[in-house]
Amino acid sequence: MKFLTLYGLKFHPFQPDLPSEACFVLPTVDQFARRVCHATHDGGFAMVTGDPGTGKTVALRVLTERLRTLPNVVVGTIEHPQSRTGDFYRELGDHFGVSLSTHNRWGGFKALRSRWNEHIAKTLTRPVLFLDEAQETPTAVLNELRILSSKELDSKQLLCVVFAGDARLPERFRSPDLLPLGSRIRRRLHLEYASREDLRTCLEHLLAAAGNPSLMTPELKATLADHAAGNYRVLMNLADELLHSGADRNLPRLDEKLFFDVFSPPAKPKSNPRKK
Repeated sequence: MKFLTLYGLKFHPFQPDLPSEACFVLPTVDQFARRVCHATHDGGFAMVTGDPGTGKTVALRVLTERLRTLPNVVVGTIEHPQSRTGDFYRELGDHFGVSLSTHNRWGGFKALRSRWNEHIAKTLTRPVLFLDEAQETPTAVLNELRILSSKELDSKQLLCVVFAGDARLPERFRSPDLLPLGSRIRRRLHLEYASREDLRTCLEHLLAAAGNPSLMTPELKATLADHAAGNYRVLMNLADELLHSGADRNLPRLDEKLFFDVFSPPAKPKSNPRKK
């Protein structure tokens, strides 16, 4: 990519697939990740919620990377949250190396719990399961997961489960059908829209991590933070557009003038007054 060479960047700082170590991590996210990592020894449920663009994906990436560095911790992610119970069991079996039959749910129930019990006995850590977009998951599947992961009259947990979703998810867990599960969620992270200062700090962090902290002028960073409306995703989209536009124009640095050139609406053509 032209702009990497032009601006001396090690990677694209405004794309979703940036290196995990370059992610901008809020203190609340760091604290939540540490609490969930500790939960691999006792299991239980955790939940990340927030509107689109508030940082859920980054929080899950940070947590996943930290969990994978822990010894003996097995991490699985449900890729299709809308699955019905049979497909849900089949996906669990794929993650944890258990061959399951859709016609024998009881056998699958016993096989998964046996595998998790063996893992806990050998390593003293619980497997971790991520369920993103959990507000889309059928109620029957969520309740099955609650029963599947508990033992000894619910006094012990065989899994550490992390739910993630938008504002509908906490509301679902307050419903009578899911309240038994909602009341068991002990670790919670709710992400709000970012402050102007957090957005600027995020920009500065990403540019420094990518290798060119002075790529944007201070005025441009402030302007981007003002126009992102508290949304990290909008901020990244705006910055990405400016990065490509600046490279197309061979600009040595991105500034506020470029922002208004790119994003200001085109001037309306002046109409000629009708001649009498």
